[in-house]
Amino acid sequence: MTARHSWLDIALGALASVLLMFMVLLTFADVMGRYVFDAPIKGGFELTELALLVLIFAGLPLASRGDEHVTMDFIDKILSPAAQIMLQRIVHLLCGALIVGLSWLVYLKAGKIMDYGDTTDVLKVPVGPFVYVMALMVLVTGIIHVVKAFGPILLSQESFDPDKSATT
Repeated sequence: MTARHSWLDIALGALASVLLMFMVLLTFADVMGRYVFDAPIKGGFELTELALLVLIFAGLPLASRGDEHVTMDFIDKILSPAAQIMLQRIVHLLCGALIVGLSWLVYLKAGKIMDYGDTTDVLKVPVGPFVYVMALMVLVTGIIHVVKAFGPILLSQESFDPDKSATT
């Protein structure tokens, strides 16, 4: 990871941090209210679900930007460096195209949810805007992969050693 982060990394990282802190505090308050005061927070579970939804989808572009997805490198050892770069470009382009297509489907689903007027059960929070956020984050992730397909590709010099313990 480089020392310089883009505004997207900072914004999504800050959003994820705030949401995670909100979820921790909400869960703490709900548990205390439930077991100490016999008064749980009304809709606490729904708020946690919605915050978790945004947290997960805000993390998706961050994982793609940092190349932190799970990968298998069993074929890399037999490819030349030029072939490895070409393979990574093809994979990024294919992932980008599929993810952008997925974002379109999520966007269409968000429109249907908005039309139906779906809300959460207890607090009656509209669900549609959250699905639009999902579509936006998936689109951003797809665009990141497309941009990576045409940008500089760094080959990892690290190889996996199952007998070596992790240092991070």
